[in-house]
Formats: sequence, C-alpha cells, structure tokens
Amino acid sequence: MRRYIALVIVSAVLVAAGLAHGQTYPTRPVRVIIPFPPGGNVDVFGRVLWPQVEKELGQTVVIDNRGGANGILGSHIVANATPDGYTLLNVSFSFAVNPSIVRKMPFDVVRDFAPGTDVALGTGYLMVSHPGFPPKTVRELIALAKQQPGMVRYSSAGVANGQHLAGELFATKAGIEMLHVPYKGGGPAVTAVVGGEVQLHFPAPAVGIPHVKAGRLRGLGFTGAKRLTALPDVPTVGEAIPGFLADAGWHGVFAPAKTPPAIVKKVQEAIRAALQVPHVRDHFLNNGYEPQGHTPAEWAKLFRADLKRYAEITRIAKIEPQ
Repeated sequence: MRRYIALVIVSAVLVAAGLAHGQTYPTRPVRVIIPFPPGGNVDVFGRVLWPQVEKELGQTVVIDNRGGANGILGSHIVANATPDGYTLLNVSFSFAVNPSIVRKMPFDVVRDFAPGTDVALGTGYLMVSHPGFPPKTVRELIALAKQQPGMVRYSSAGVANGQHLAGELFATKAGIEMLHVPYKGGGPAVTAVVGGEVQLHFPAPAVGIPHVKAGRLRGLGFTGAKRLTALPDVPTVGEAIPGFLADAGWHGVFAPAKTPPAIVKKVQEAIRAALQVPHVRDHFLNNGYEPQGHTPAEWAKLFRADLKRYAEITRIAKIEPQ
C-alpha cells in the first residue's frame, strides 16, 4: 500500500510539474528546425507562419534550416534534442514517407517524436517548365514525351518526396516516361529548372507562383482539383488528363518524445491562433494550402494513418527502399 501511495504521489508531482512548465513556457527563444534548405516549400510557409507564432508565444522563434537526406538529417537533430519545447520540427509529409523508403532510419518517427499539430494541407503542386522548353501546354508536353521517351527531365526535392510522387503519377497517367532528377531540397530543385538543368518541376504554388509571374518559369498546369486563384489562366492537369489529382501533402510540427504534453499543447494552440490571422491564413489559401491546426491527439491519429497510406503509395510507385 505504501508503494502504491508513493507512486500516486510521484505521478501527481510529475503532472503538476508538467502543468507548471506549460504555464511558464517559453522563457527563452524557441528553435524551429526546418529540415530543408532555404527557399523550399516548408521554408517559404514557415517564414510567414512562425513570426506570428512568435507573437502568440511572446518569445523569439528562430528558424534553423538543416537540409539533407529528404529531411532526415534535420529531423534527427530534433529526435536527440532535450524534450523541453525549445527545439521543434517543422516538416513536410516526407517525414511519413521516409520510413517506407529508407532501410536504416536513424530514429523512429513514432517512438522518438511527439506530434504537435498539422499546419496545413496542400491541395496540389504547380507544374512548371523552363521558358525555353517548347511545350506550352500539358497536352504538348505529353506529345513530346511520347515522341522522345525519357528525354524530359524533372527535378524534385528528393527521392519519394511529394514532388517525385506527383511526377511519377503524372507519367503513369499520361503513359509517358520521364527522367527523375532528385536534389537536396525544394530550393535547389527550383533553381535547377530556372537554370535549365532540367525541363520540368512540381513545386508548391507558394514557391512556383513568383517565378511564373516574373517570367522565369512557365506554368503548365496545377495538380489539384481546381485552378489556383493566383494563376487563373493555368489549367489543372485534370483538364488534359480527366480524373488526374495529386495533393501536395501536409506540413506538420513535432517535438522530441517526452516533451511535456502541456508544452506541446501550448505550441499547438499558438500555431492554431496564428493560422487564423488574416494575412497568414490568406497566404496559405492563396498558395494552394488549407490551414489545419488539429490538437496533438487528433494530429497523432492522422499522422499514423498517413504512415500506412504512404507506405502503400510508395509500394504502388515501385520505389525500392535504399
């Protein structure tokens, strides 16, 4: 009985300590690791979101880009960080894909992380080409690719990244062959098509739209269900290939495992509040993303379901684990 009472007291003390930490957190700058190079999809949205989260938390938020290995290198830093809420991970859905394509992961995405919230869900990717690439429409692209199998090169932010999956799905549905050229992040992948190293790319709208409007890239299509408000003259890929649809996955936030739930909840509430601020919300919506902000428990359930979903998608795409 004395042992039981002691356990109850210890549990109560730990709960009280967690609540206390949650009430005072944060008392110093928070480091948010974006495991991709600057200029990519997650980075572009993060630099709109986190300054507002900073205001909600009342403390400085520092973004730290740590690109490499499709987000694995930066994520590993967070997995090994002190679980006190001062190191967070802002990552894309590649986080849920990696376990299916990497044989020896340096961490377990379920065991070593505490789900915070899903920031936003992408409605689709923008299909862009180098201005010097002859095809001006999706149909012209398909016709050229059928005449010259494997000649069209498209860049992505990494093997089994969402852009890679979108490109493979497009090639399959169009009945063509394209050469996939993976880079170490979304920024370098965009630079590759702007510079003419490849002819095609599938960036998030937030990344691709400025290049299209500036004339550095040509907008061929959008993989979502309806045209983008910001580029109404760019048709959906589905207008050329009936039934085609490829969403752009989610952006989510995670903390190291064992981070006090009260702190994780406070981060989630700050993000949810930030997403409701008009200029932040409009930025996401205008660039093809729908703000989310689910509770940690809801997000954990959605995340684990996606682990299974993406495992099936990579199997269908015949992407072998490396």
